[in-house]
Amino acid sequence: MWKRRRAGRLLGGLFDYARTAWWGIVSPRVSESDPLVIAQAVILREGPPRQVLLSVRSDLFGWELPGGTLEAGEDARAAVVREIREETGLEVEPVEHVGDWVRRGFRPHTARVFLCRVLGGLETTSHETPRLAWFDVEAPPDELFSWYREPLRFALSEREGPHHAEEVQGLATIWGAMKIDLAMRWRGLPGMDRTED
Repeated sequence: MWKRRRAGRLLGGLFDYARTAWWGIVSPRVSESDPLVIAQAVILREGPPRQVLLSVRSDLFGWELPGGTLEAGEDARAAVVREIREETGLEVEPVEHVGDWVRRGFRPHTARVFLCRVLGGLETTSHETPRLAWFDVEAPPDELFSWYREPLRFALSEREGPHHAEEVQGLATIWGAMKIDLAMRWRGLPGMDRTED
């Protein structure tokens, strides 16, 4: 999808939006019996500058914390290790539970966020995450989806115990994500050859 020319990326977005709408609005209310839990990682690299690893998904273009959905009966720590290996090629160790963000509205779920350190592996993109990049923690990209900013901020702050927050993802959140996605579809993913458009 991300390798298509500009028109193909924009038209492909219509299919991605339809699938995302089903996943975010219909599926939680029709076909799921258990609340969705997503394990996500704040993976830091000491500097200077101190950096965080972010990824871009193949279906919704924008930077995010890598991670994914727990499998049936899977522990969140095991899930974050598995998801990071699948999405980035890196072997990580969760060193701290940063917190849980319980989100209502569009795509109800709990984001369980862990601060992780890299143990090994080779940084590699995947079909699910076609781009990976390290960013200065003091200057995350403008195209970072809004719901990742607070977990990142808490992971970098001094705190006592895991944070707990409840959020509603409404129309403003959806519109903000669409603006990021459309801008990246127009420009192409970072590192793409611009002559293709």
